[in-house]
Amino acid sequence: MNKYSRNQRVTGITKILTENPNKIINLNNFTELFNAAKSTISEDIVIVRETLSELSMGRVETVAGAAGGVRYVCGISKMESRIFADELCEILRQKDRIIPGNFIYMTDIMYNPEIVHKAGVILASAFSELHIDYVVTVETKGIPLAYEVAKMLGVQLVIVRRDPKVTEGSTVSINYVSGSSNRIQTMSLSRKSIKKGSKCIFIDDFMKAGGTARGIIDLLKEFESELLGIGVLIDNVESGHKLIDEYISIIQFKGISEEGKSELTPSKIFEKA
Repeated sequence: MNKYSRNQRVTGITKILTENPNKIINLNNFTELFNAAKSTISEDIVIVRETLSELSMGRVETVAGAAGGVRYVCGISKMESRIFADELCEILRQKDRIIPGNFIYMTDIMYNPEIVHKAGVILASAFSELHIDYVVTVETKGIPLAYEVAKMLGVQLVIVRRDPKVTEGSTVSINYVSGSSNRIQTMSLSRKSIKKGSKCIFIDDFMKAGGTARGIIDLLKEFESELLGIGVLIDNVESGHKLIDEYISIIQFKGISEEGKSELTPSKIFEKA
């Protein structure tokens, strides 16, 4: 078998860990892959751990026990997060993004892999300590963002539908009140989607008054499951009162100015960055 240099092993270990967030990888996998002693691999992992920590690019944790090993937990520096939020605000402030009804055109943003990945890492890092089972979202433009968060947390994505589909099999549906329009709306989820007693977070692209998030909380109760956190890309603070209390956002939207320009600022989570 081939023998690999330390640089080659460190590169390979870093790639494997970062491409499998929150997945425990036994050291034997590395010893077999690189044809190296476990003590050698342990030294390599120390280098990976220290480098990622120094660069604020996440952390490598050691998991004890027979089924133990190491796993990568995503992370990003507050400075890099703040720079991203500032740059995204500048993009969204462009006047030609305002469309009839005083809405902001965001479709290209939500399908931009680079933007969605960075936003996903920021939100996933905020929830990395919660030990969740699922990331939940609704069938809107927020799906790519929720998928990225689920990927970085190493858990499954669950998509709640506005209308039940026959391909979903037996579903649970609830009515909820939209926080912004006070209209009765419906959401549904397949009974096969979530196991009872699960811990979840809800991720969305835009929050107005929090009616959808409130509905998600009620829907998860039907599965005897719990919502531990809520994360959104943009929070409409202009809407005032929210139907939920605890959530995090990356950007705050404060309305349209008299000059016809969107007023956006980085969220309060970056104030100490």
